[in-house]
Amino acid sequence: MGHHKLQRFAENLTFPNLFQVGFEQLEQEGFALKGRWAEHFGNQNPITLELGCGKGDYTLALARIHPERNYIGVDIKGARLWRGAKTAVEEPLRNVAFIRTRIELIDRFFAPGEVSEVWITFCDPQLKKPNKRLTAPRFLDTYARFLAPQSTMHLKTDSQELYDYTLNEVLPERDVEVVASTNDLYNSSYDGEAKLTQTFYERMFLAEGKPITYIQWRNNQTKQQINK
Repeated sequence: MGHHKLQRFAENLTFPNLFQVGFEQLEQEGFALKGRWAEHFGNQNPITLELGCGKGDYTLALARIHPERNYIGVDIKGARLWRGAKTAVEEPLRNVAFIRTRIELIDRFFAPGEVSEVWITFCDPQLKKPNKRLTAPRFLDTYARFLAPQSTMHLKTDSQELYDYTLNEVLPERDVEVVASTNDLYNSSYDGEAKLTQTFYERMFLAEGKPITYIQWRNNQTKQQINK
């Protein structure tokens, strides 16, 4: 392991906005802030998650735009989270936190109804393992354990396969309203929040000429789809 990585792991332990809890501790003790995130942020503002946040590009950008909301980035890679957590401390952005964990365990960190919005940005599309996709039914069932009624979800990806799978196979089987969908975000008429910021990977994909796809849906609503 590189020296810089070790330094970052050590510094991660000092950040008040980065939470790392091992599986055994979760099993035995649970997570202290579950149902109590308002105590950490010092307010009752709505919570938005970014799943698979990497360095936290989206989490940080949205937090700057919306100081009236709280943002939590989730990833398993500590070296990536170091960048996001450090930036939030330095600015400072008091409406930002990060969790280092596997997405499979994310429901251990939040109480029912505690989260109102989820962004999934440029995750691994898992082309050969549909059950591991972050929009697979088993993951959406996991998120449902802590999502508030009429919560909003966003999928932004360069993967046409993940886009098609989510839009055409998964969402029609669920009680959701598809608010927006496009298979080429930056050549569409969509003018919402998904265009406000770009991740490192998104800029890279755009430079390669890859179209960016996007879906926004609302849970527990009448089914409706607004296409590009």
